[in-house]
Amino acid sequence: MNRKAFTLVEIMIVVAITLLLASIAIPNLLRVRVTAQEASAAAAMHTIATAEIQWRISNPTYTSLAQMGSATPPYIDAILATGTKQGYIFSMVVTNMNQFAACAMQQSSQAHTFYIDESGVVCRSMGVPQACPGMHLGGQCAGAWEQMQ
Repeated sequence: MNRKAFTLVEIMIVVAITLLLASIAIPNLLRVRVTAQEASAAAAMHTIATAEIQWRISNPTYTSLAQMGSATPPYIDAILATGTKQGYIFSMVVTNMNQFAACAMQQSSQAHTFYIDESGVVCRSMGVPQACPGMHLGGQCAGAWEQMQ
């Protein structure tokens, strides 16, 4: 009898090679995903700041994400108005009629936290996610934060 089939050793070698390649590729894919989510969050922070400034031109005070999303026409998209987008949770604090601060914090612990205020400067945490410091002073980021380019 002359059978043409794979032996157990050959199948085990193929499985081992596949597992080796997966162990190399999966961490890189996860890192790329986190980087893409961070880029999306930073862009959303610019969108929020621009929308708040446009809102303030027509209204006496700054407002919430939900109100900017439900305006006619909306100032921000409906997904961002819910406060969650691309794995980030967005929050808005209006301290008085002339100041606001927006924060974007990752739902996991792998990515940076972002914040912006009426100065339009986006700041990113230098390490693991941190609580947002509120406002920056004179367009400068707080101590453990760096300015985004």
